[in-house]
Formats: sequence, C-alpha cells, structure tokens
Amino acid sequence: MAPTLSLALDLAGIFVFGLSGGLLAVHRRMDVFGVIVLALAAALGGGALRDVLLGDLPPEALRSAAPLLAGLGAAAVSFFFHRYLDRLGSAVRLFDAMGLGLFCVAGAVKGVSFGVGPLQATLLGVMTGVGGGALRDLLANQVPLVLEREIYALAALVGAAGAVALLPAAATATGLRIVAMRRGWHAPRAPGT
Repeated sequence: MAPTLSLALDLAGIFVFGLSGGLLAVHRRMDVFGVIVLALAAALGGGALRDVLLGDLPPEALRSAAPLLAGLGAAAVSFFFHRYLDRLGSAVRLFDAMGLGLFCVAGAVKGVSFGVGPLQATLLGVMTGVGGGALRDLLANQVPLVLEREIYALAALVGAAGAVALLPAAATATGLRIVAMRRGWHAPRAPGT
C-alpha cells in the first residue's frame, strides 16, 4: 500500500475513533478537557499500546503531529457539532467499524514486521483495534463495550488472524516469482506453438 494512502487511512481511522471518544464525553456531560482526553484515548490508545509492547518508542502517534492533530480535530468536532453527529449515529458506527478493520490488520502486520510469532501478531492486531475504545470506556468509568455486548473483539480477531495468515501466502508468491525470474522458468505452452 502506498505510504500516502496508508497515512490517509490511519488518519481517517484515528479521526472516527476520536469521534467515538469525544461523543461519549459529551454524552457523559464532561467539560472540554474530558472531551479531549476521551477523544485522544480512543483515537491513539490502541496504537500506543501496540508500540509500547513492541518497544517501538516513542509510540508512532508521538513521532508525528498528524495523528495527534487528527485526534484533536475529532475532539473539536465532537465538542462543537455533537448534535449533528448524533443524527449520523449509524454512519459514525460504520466508520468506526471500518477503522476497527484497518487498525486490527495494521497492528497485526506491524507485529509481523517486528518479528513476533503469528499468535502474538494476531493479539497485537486485536489490541490495536480495540485498545483505544477500551481505554476510552475505562476513563469514562464504564465497562468497556468490547467486553459486554457487541461483536467487536471477535471481528478484530478474525481480521488480524486473516492478515497474519495471508502474509506467508504473499511471501510464498513473491518468493516463487523471484526464483522463476532468476532461473528463467516459464509456464508450459500448448504443443506446436
């Protein structure tokens, strides 16, 4: 995936997860500081946890201003436009689901790139996808949604495991192509052509 597209998808995911935190804070009648804290916790918490566990320090969200600005932007939008966002409830949940899918795969792929085993990479993917929402809920003094009623962690588990399983397949295809190029292998042709 092109770095620009990857960054755009990451920032979009950070923004929609930030909206979920900001909106929860508004609904819990928190002040502007609470809105910022919950938005940033939801937006950046899962990736920060993954990076700390991998020893990739400081976490990616602190090496660049863009993720922090996306999270702060989500906090501002939640604070000032919560009435409009509440009307888009299902749309925000759809974007949240897309962010979950992107982040669980990104977390698993990053785990593999750091040399952890398939099971560990899968768990890193799940934590990346659900960690921010769990942190958001804990800071709001409620049982994390992921633990009580929705198919959320299971979806992240399936996505992360799928990403980890596809990486060896991609490596096999790449390796076969390189060997074929170096050795001059070709697919068979019909006799007489």
